[in-house]
Amino acid sequence: MADFIHDLNPPQRDAVLHTDGPLLVLAGAGSGKTRVLTCRIAHLISNCGVQPANILAITFTNKAASEMRARISAMVGPRAGEIWASTFHSACVRILRREADHVGYRRDFSIYDADDQLRVMRGCFQDEEIDPKRTSPRGVLATISDAKNRLIDADAFSGQIEDFGDEIVSRLYRRYSARLLAAGAMDFDDLLMHATILLETNDDVRTRYQERFTYVLVDEYQDTNHAQYRLVKVLAEPQRNLCVVGDDDQGIYSWRGADVRNILDFERDYPDAHIVALEQNYRSTGTILRAANAVVARNRGRRKKELWTDSGDGALISVLSTRDEHDEARTVISEVEQQRAQNVSLNEIAVFYRTNAQSRSIEDQCVRNRIPYNIVGGPRFYERAEVRDVLAYLRAASNPSDEVAVARLLGAPKRGLGPGCFLKLAAASQAQGYPLADALGNADAIVGLSASQRSALALTARLLSEIATGARAGLPIAALVVMAINGSGIKAALTIEGTPEAQSRIENIDELENVAAEYQHASDEPTLTGFLEEIALQSDADLVDQSEGQVTLMTVHNAKGLEFDVVIMTGMEEATFPHARADDADGLEEERRLCYVGMTRARKNLTLTHAETRAIHGSREYRLPSRFLAEIPTDAIRGRSGGARREAFAQAQQREAPVPLQEGDTVLHASFGEGVVTGLESRGTLVRVRFHRDGTERRLMAGAAPMRKVM
Repeated sequence: MADFIHDLNPPQRDAVLHTDGPLLVLAGAGSGKTRVLTCRIAHLISNCGVQPANILAITFTNKAASEMRARISAMVGPRAGEIWASTFHSACVRILRREADHVGYRRDFSIYDADDQLRVMRGCFQDEEIDPKRTSPRGVLATISDAKNRLIDADAFSGQIEDFGDEIVSRLYRRYSARLLAAGAMDFDDLLMHATILLETNDDVRTRYQERFTYVLVDEYQDTNHAQYRLVKVLAEPQRNLCVVGDDDQGIYSWRGADVRNILDFERDYPDAHIVALEQNYRSTGTILRAANAVVARNRGRRKKELWTDSGDGALISVLSTRDEHDEARTVISEVEQQRAQNVSLNEIAVFYRTNAQSRSIEDQCVRNRIPYNIVGGPRFYERAEVRDVLAYLRAASNPSDEVAVARLLGAPKRGLGPGCFLKLAAASQAQGYPLADALGNADAIVGLSASQRSALALTARLLSEIATGARAGLPIAALVVMAINGSGIKAALTIEGTPEAQSRIENIDELENVAAEYQHASDEPTLTGFLEEIALQSDADLVDQSEGQVTLMTVHNAKGLEFDVVIMTGMEEATFPHARADDADGLEEERRLCYVGMTRARKNLTLTHAETRAIHGSREYRLPSRFLAEIPTDAIRGRSGGARREAFAQAQQREAPVPLQEGDTVLHASFGEGVVTGLESRGTLVRVRFHRDGTERRLMAGAAPMRKVM
């Protein structure tokens, strides 16, 4: 027998050798799960006589699937090429190419990407005579995607209508599905939905693939959605040789439809499941693991496990208190410089943040200190589309001849002012000898424009004039930015869209207001031209030296699956991390899992920073240290800010024994400021608070919301 287990630890060997029946491998961060998967497949082929073609191995990325095939090939030879090692979507495509006629498609069906989908949906809006300014095409697509991932087709969706909004989506869902079918195309969600429903409803097809795949293995099982869960379940019957590998403590994608209950409830579907916990970590120091364990252990909805290592405790964790986001960014640069002085490569240093908008102040300091950096998962702040869209209005108001700015603002947001409209404006501008932006105000005299285009251009011309007038009158730059944001309709369009991606873009736009306020404060003679000039210079990639590698900047979500010698996690404050939107128990538990993921990316050194105040909409808000800081054992921390740490710990103790709130109590919320309790619901678990700043009344979960009683 080929020996694939001699250098595995006992739990890893157990997972490899338990070949028959359902198996749940709880693989903690850095515990060698990929090695277990590949060794298990090699063992099945070489030692158990399983044919490679009878093995289905599911991963979540094409890169991971390729790496898995390469590793197995090195173990068992070219036979590994017969294994179905692929993503969920790739496996579904292979099935549907062979069985397309059963779902009403030809085998050569097209697969539409996000841009294709949006184009089709806009056509559906026209067919149904629905105004895209009132209902967002992207928002409708997000709703349809969620329905498909729950295996709800257009017919089933129409049976679940509860309000007028659902009725509109239902009409569009039917129209969208019909258009896709007529075009012989499927979107990515269709691949999962059609394949799963086909396998569940067609006896012949189901039997064919159940007999084909006698062994099914699934990686990252905590990230599966409902359709993927159902697909795996039907394929694994009747042999039930199903091995799922994952970590419920790393379930951080509920906003993408993932359901961590799939891994938590595995024994509900398979009561005889064998369970193996991989807890030995081969990545991080003992101190980092002890801290991460202590944070995630506060979650109630988890399987008990505790990571450990035999590589020693390593350095203590640094918790650094800063005055604001600028002081925090300077602190980050100081930590980077200290690590570089100790011969740590910049490539081995990562800075994490909870939201993309937080990167801006860190980027500014990187540029000023000539620290090369790379943003993972998105462009640099000033290169983000929504930021450039707002800046286009400011540039056109400042310089009416800026053709690039005018061309960009005509399409932001979409309102029928496409390339054809731009060409007519440019021709009129050249013929009449006035700046291009001025042509917007003379749209009535331009031949070939529709009434709606003339109206939209008139409104845009008025906005540019108001911004220019305000700039000449010396209005604060932040006020001009707000005029551009509100007058353009960019933020309103994103709000209507209502997706997590749209919310992230809104946060970036709001951050631009903070940029303007900072410029106003720092400049002796603030002008709109000067503001735009500073941004242009700030975003110049030639300002940094790329020869020494780059510091990696990314959100904690994007850090999943990566590791670095040095990790600096920023924004460790209430309403930042955990995020303000995580205002219920489930949301808070996912935020805690996200914190755990971030901490366990660090191999040797971990630094956590928090700010006492943070700029929101151009004004300053007080921030309480994150509860996650308080959950780290005190003897694992080395920091400069003992007072702030003690404050955080005191707040944690208060949460452990919370002071009961009563009607009339004054409270302080990390985001909304001071307010008064107006009522209690659900036996005190929900608190109604009216906040002084804007007069809004909100329902918050006691103990979960970043809020405390003012004594």
